[in-house]
Amino acid sequence: MTTELNMNEPKADPGPVRARRSGDRAAWSGLAAMTVSFGLNFSAGVFFAPAAAAYGMDVTALAVAAALSTALTGLLQPVIGILLDRIGARAVLLAGLLFMAACYLALAVVQETWQFVMVYLVLGGIGFAASSSLALTTLIGRIRGERAGPSLARASTGINLGQLLVPWAATVLFEPAGVRATYALLGAAGLAVTAVLAAVLPRDRFQASAAGRERLRGRTRILISFGLHSATLYVMVLLLPKHAVELGWSAADAGRLVAVAAVAAGISSAVSARLLRRHRPETLLRTMHAVRAVSLGLAAVVSEGPALVAVAVLFGVASFPVIPLTMAVVSRGLDRSRMGRTLAPAWLVHQLSAAAGLVVATALHAVSGDYRPFFALALLLSTTAVVLVSPGRREPVPTTRQEQTT
Repeated sequence: MTTELNMNEPKADPGPVRARRSGDRAAWSGLAAMTVSFGLNFSAGVFFAPAAAAYGMDVTALAVAAALSTALTGLLQPVIGILLDRIGARAVLLAGLLFMAACYLALAVVQETWQFVMVYLVLGGIGFAASSSLALTTLIGRIRGERAGPSLARASTGINLGQLLVPWAATVLFEPAGVRATYALLGAAGLAVTAVLAAVLPRDRFQASAAGRERLRGRTRILISFGLHSATLYVMVLLLPKHAVELGWSAADAGRLVAVAAVAAGISSAVSARLLRRHRPETLLRTMHAVRAVSLGLAAVVSEGPALVAVAVLFGVASFPVIPLTMAVVSRGLDRSRMGRTLAPAWLVHQLSAAAGLVVATALHAVSGDYRPFFALALLLSTTAVVLVSPGRREPVPTTRQEQTT
């Protein structure tokens, strides 16, 4: 008995399936990339006290270097946006990871304070500018389009994983290996992960467009709230361990506060990825900013070291998930071929606000000898962010012709 094949029978379109698989691969490999990028970047705070002792430097100089590096990362965002639209997010992301690994390898051998600052500023600033969330958002946004939200949330869990693993590894290695060897080992690990990602990271296929970018019309309030969020984010990650040391914690225990925040943030990010299937990101953002305000208010009034654990948990739950949630809102309806240039101003605001927060926190600490005055200011900033993302007059978010046809 033979079976006739109907050659005219329509076949299933493999496009959506291929896009979903590519999106899943981008999410998982993006998670690994963010683990390296943010792990190395945010571990700087864990290194501050031990590096100052081992290299004979002033901790304040390291805090200023962190602020300058963060500012450089922000100023480079328009350049990174152009590169994303010309050579693709994959190439930019891999290059940034190479710079981050090279930064740690170079920090292992520098001898003078100015050398340390320059390596941290140039290699670290350029590396993080190219390998942070702008490249990830562009990569996943081009692959998944309007369905990028859950994939972004999943990949952004790597931010928390890096924040957990790399500082923990540093605190474990400090005593047996020393600060210089710890820098070298973490840099080598970052280099190895980058080599693997070069083989598995999917390409962001897109058609290059004419020069220029879209305007982020209808997104003003969300962008302001994003800046207010970053003004406190980097201060807490980089300087909370130092604050704990001032309250009597050991450097190792203080560094583990970052790991506590990372665990809480990872759980929160995973939950957010599932909630995005049923809820708008704006709804989740309001809750996140409100919880952040509570954590900063607690940090402003507590004087006992153990209470900082609660601060770290609450801040972790409600801080890092804000990044993919905000990007899900801001990137909605954008022309994918110009996404890098269009999103660059959002990350310019993010990084410059973070640098400003570090400068203000360092200045207030120099005057008062404590970080709690800044935490009180941060409470006001987070409360303002809650108001900005609360329901009110809805700002129209335009939909591009490309999104209407995909």
